[in-house]
Formats: sequence, C-alpha cells, structure tokens
Amino acid sequence: MSRLRAALAMAPRAAAAVLGDGAMAALHRVCDLADGVLDDFGTAGAHAVLRDVELLVTGWGCPPLDAAVLAGAPRLRAVVHTAGSVRGHVTEACWERGIAVTSAAAANAVPVAEYTVAMILLSGKRVLERARGHRAARRADDPLGVPLHLGNYGRTVGILSASMIGRRVIDLLRPHDFHVLVHDPHVTAAEAAELGVEAVSLAELFARGDVVSVHTPLLPETRGLVGRELIASMRPDAVLINTARGAVLDQDALAEATGAGRIRAILDVTDPEVLPPGHPLWTDENVLITPHLAGSQGNELRRLAELAVAEVTRWAAGEAFAHPVRRERLGMIA
Repeated sequence: MSRLRAALAMAPRAAAAVLGDGAMAALHRVCDLADGVLDDFGTAGAHAVLRDVELLVTGWGCPPLDAAVLAGAPRLRAVVHTAGSVRGHVTEACWERGIAVTSAAAANAVPVAEYTVAMILLSGKRVLERARGHRAARRADDPLGVPLHLGNYGRTVGILSASMIGRRVIDLLRPHDFHVLVHDPHVTAAEAAELGVEAVSLAELFARGDVVSVHTPLLPETRGLVGRELIASMRPDAVLINTARGAVLDQDALAEATGAGRIRAILDVTDPEVLPPGHPLWTDENVLITPHLAGSQGNELRRLAELAVAEVTRWAAGEAFAHPVRRERLGMIA
C-alpha cells in the first residue's frame, strides 16, 4: 500500500514556529512529506508538488485553495490546518470538491479560554488597578476596608456565544462560585441546562452580567453586534472582555463608557488590530489592551502541532478526522 503524499502550505515562518523537529519527524513517519513549504501556489515547484499531493498541512499564511489551485491538485482529498480558523484559505471550491477539512481550533481554544478565566478572576479583585495604587501609595492595604462589591464570590458572568472557546470557558468556570449566563441563538434552554448555565436574551446578558465575555465569530450579522445600547445597559463597574474579533464591538461607544468610568474593558483584539496612536482607549485607565496574545503562542504552539499530527496520522491510517470542520457549521465558528 502506497504511503500518503502530503505537503506543507503556509508561511515558512509559521512552519518553523509551529512544526518543530518532533512534529516534522512524526509527519515523516506517517506520510511522504514533500520537501519545503508552499507559500505561493503559482510557482513551477508548487505546481509539481500539487500534482501529486493527497493532503495539505496548512497554517498561517497559506494562500487560498481556490478552483484554479484545486484544478492543479487532482489528488488532493484532505486539509489539516495547524491553526484555528480556515476561512482565509479553504474556499467554496474545496467544499464543492468534497475535500475533508480539520483544524486545530480545539487546541487553540485552550489558551484563549485560560486567558479569559484569568481575566475574569483578576478583574473581580481589581488586581491590576489595586497593584497600580499600591505601587503609588507604598503602604499596607486595609483588607477590611475593601468595598463589598469587589471579589469573585457570587458574580454573574455572561458568555456571548457558546462557541468552542465559549464552552471551554464555561468548563473552566465550573469550580468557581459564579452564576453563568449564555446567549447563543443556536443553543436551546435544555442544552444550556446541560452545560450548567442559564440561557438568556442578548439584552439580558448585558444587563445582568458583572462580566460579559465575547466569543462570537465575526460574521456579517455579528459586525457591530455589541453596540451602544447594549454597552449602555451594562451594570455600573461591569467588565467587558473581548477575545473574539474587534469589529464585533462598537469601539466608539465602548470608549465613551469606559472613559466616563461606567464600565471597564479587557480587549485582546481591536479594530484595527493595532489602534491608531491617538485612540482614547490607549490611555483609558479603565481599559486593558493586550496584543492579541490569548491564542496559542510560545510553547502552546506545540499543542497545535500535536493535534495536527494526530489528525494526519488518523487520515493516513484510513480513519476519519477527530476534529472535522463542517461546511454547514461555518456560520457558527470563527
């Protein structure tokens, strides 16, 4: 029986970062992996590889797999993506061809959920603000003088979208004394009960949450979903966390609310990805902006590689993917 013919398709820098020596050795054990990394499907070398390849291991920087590319890859049957979203390179032509697709979204969900839960806990104690005040005052704090609304006991956490990451956050919140709300039009009250959360309307999620964490994908219908009215409805001193996409939020309305000291915000994503230098959110003490670091970075990239290698191994053995990406669910995932 011939071995599976595979190739890497991504930015060479992404391949070097994600697929270390161990992952590359594992891939070579289960398939015939073409030399090099394809980052341009238009070259003569790429054409030669694509003619024979049956599976592509893709990553950040993979060019679109459109109809013209697929015409030159007649044997291609599967795509294993070493990151989360496949929207940038898996085109409609792939689904029409019946190409099987899997991604490492489940692995990438882990650090995003960990970041979210960490920020929920830190914000409840006002850790960053109080540390800043402590550094300035340089005197002992009075634990009995802390306002009674601070702390994490009995807080209400709202999850916007029971996505893969949203569900992981829900799982990680279970050991804590939170009441968890969820809004997701695809989740019924019965399904929410199975998750151990309360299903509510979008308006109720924002009106009741001490923290609201956004985990919805950016789709035409979710662009600007968290608008002025929802932001204005949030409880005084509530915290809005966004690890999804910056364009889901109305940043002007958010800047007004945080600038007035009504609410706080923790943003790992913005629109644009780096805000202009003079944007008011940069200097707002009620806002923490992190540089899109919640997703897999550093040693967390190994988790992506391990999942991708496991999927290639399954496919090479004639088994179905454990983490398939379904065409009909694209509207519900990032």
